[in-house]
Amino acid sequence: MRSLFVLFASAATAKVMDSVAAVPKGWAEVRQASPEEPVALRVGLKQQHAAALERAVLEISTPGHPNYGMHLSRNEVRAYTAPKESAVTSVTGWLANSGVKSTVNNDWITFKTDVKTANDLLGANFAWYQYEKGGSPKLRTLSYSVPDELVENIDLIQPTTRFGQLGAKRSTIFEILPLEPEEEDDVKAAMAVDAADCNPSRVTPACIRSLYNIKYTAPTEGNLVAFSSYLEEYARYSDLQSFETQYLPAAKGQNFSVELVNGGKNEQNSNDDSGEANLDVQYILAASYPVPILEYSTGGRGPLEPTHDQPGPSSNEPYLEFLTYLLDQEDSALPQTLSTSYGEEEQSVPAEYALRVCNLFMQLGARGVSVLFSSGDSGPGDSCIRESDQAPYFQPSFPAGCPYVTSVGATYNVEPEQGVSFSSGGFSSLHAQPAWQADAVNAYLDSIGSTYSAYFNSSNRGFPDVAAQGSRFVVVDKGRTALLSGTSASSPVFAGVVALLNAARKSQGQPPLGFLNPWLYNNSAALIDITSGYGSGCSGNSAFRNGARWNATAGWDPVTGLGTPDFGKLLAAAAPGVENA
Repeated sequence: MRSLFVLFASAATAKVMDSVAAVPKGWAEVRQASPEEPVALRVGLKQQHAAALERAVLEISTPGHPNYGMHLSRNEVRAYTAPKESAVTSVTGWLANSGVKSTVNNDWITFKTDVKTANDLLGANFAWYQYEKGGSPKLRTLSYSVPDELVENIDLIQPTTRFGQLGAKRSTIFEILPLEPEEEDDVKAAMAVDAADCNPSRVTPACIRSLYNIKYTAPTEGNLVAFSSYLEEYARYSDLQSFETQYLPAAKGQNFSVELVNGGKNEQNSNDDSGEANLDVQYILAASYPVPILEYSTGGRGPLEPTHDQPGPSSNEPYLEFLTYLLDQEDSALPQTLSTSYGEEEQSVPAEYALRVCNLFMQLGARGVSVLFSSGDSGPGDSCIRESDQAPYFQPSFPAGCPYVTSVGATYNVEPEQGVSFSSGGFSSLHAQPAWQADAVNAYLDSIGSTYSAYFNSSNRGFPDVAAQGSRFVVVDKGRTALLSGTSASSPVFAGVVALLNAARKSQGQPPLGFLNPWLYNNSAALIDITSGYGSGCSGNSAFRNGARWNATAGWDPVTGLGTPDFGKLLAAAAPGVENA
């Protein structure tokens, strides 16, 4: 009988799993990797019961279903996602025959080896690549293969062929605007006159609570809302204390805890940017106090493929590391609500990677975690170029286009509240339209007819799902007051609302909302429909003479989704009988 090594080592029987035709634009090979240099890789195995898990998640997340609210335990989810034992044996045996030790964690196998062995195993050619505008060199290969006999067992191996960059979803229009001392005094003076007043010049915690009718004070025991920090950004304790003192005195004294993931840090005196992390904690607190808050600080930067708008360097957030860590936690350790204000273009993410990450978000929903993401800050897109053929095409966001996250767009102004121009939305290129949003989204599609029909897939998942204020938020960062704009501000606000709803449900002995979207689309009347404003983009593309825009309109739209929160109505729908007081 031929050995596994002989059987699997034949190049003639290997299948290319992924490849890049050439070194991506903006990158250059620095040098070939030395044979002895280390490399760490992760193998995603095919799950036996992925379709059955998806059905189960929809059942436990759909109001009116007999299984609604019956979330799964860690071990129950792992039973669905477990690969075949033969798959584990085949892949670990393949690695072992090359002297590679591996670690199995359900449907993931991780291993460390040297470049020579990795090249031999994967038919690869690892080299060091550098982006032309700087950043650290990345160890990548332009293609990799696995033996034919293993193809049916493996979804992906990474990091291998992926180049690219992710960043915080912060508006490129406003960014962070530090206030001069006299401007800061003006904000405080205006608050002293009417703290709950909302106007285009600045948004404060009192404005958010007044605008969205938040009066409820939640119990703290057993409740937890979390946010994700990446790219060496750390929320600062001192800034939160200053923020509470100056702008949120009702929450004075509340702090946040930090959990380190994948070598993450908590450097309170870092010189790096901290605006995103401070925004997250300060406005989750503004909406949800006194619910306890946890920051997950995740280290590491993963690679993806460059596009016109995200050419590098390779600095996207390591979702796989964070999500596999989170899903390994005991049920009691998970937050009920999780907000993330990071993302990238969907087309910059290889399809198998995007689908696998979306599957991980689905698993969190199965376990009762409500996952929210900012939708992005480029309207229909920036360059609006489809990389595969250079044709004009709108640019959906990842992971905002994943149907198992609640995507949050942005608004500004009051009386009326309007969609803000940078709010990203549209239609995924990867995910089919879920049944729970069909009626709402199809009504919008009917209203626009063939408008822009060549530039998006109308059969696919529409986003965002909801919205919240996102322009000129008052934030304390490194001791100074600044104004920050973007859907980065919207996601923590809506997450704070959801944290209160989950706490109210717990006070009645009900389970958390978990995967939110079927519930939201079933309770759209509890949201404030935004019918004016627009999201604009594509201004640099000659195919769109004056750029392109989605309009906010009655019902769902790809600027503000179903609308912004009316907390009193949402509370009545989520936890009937709990008073908004």
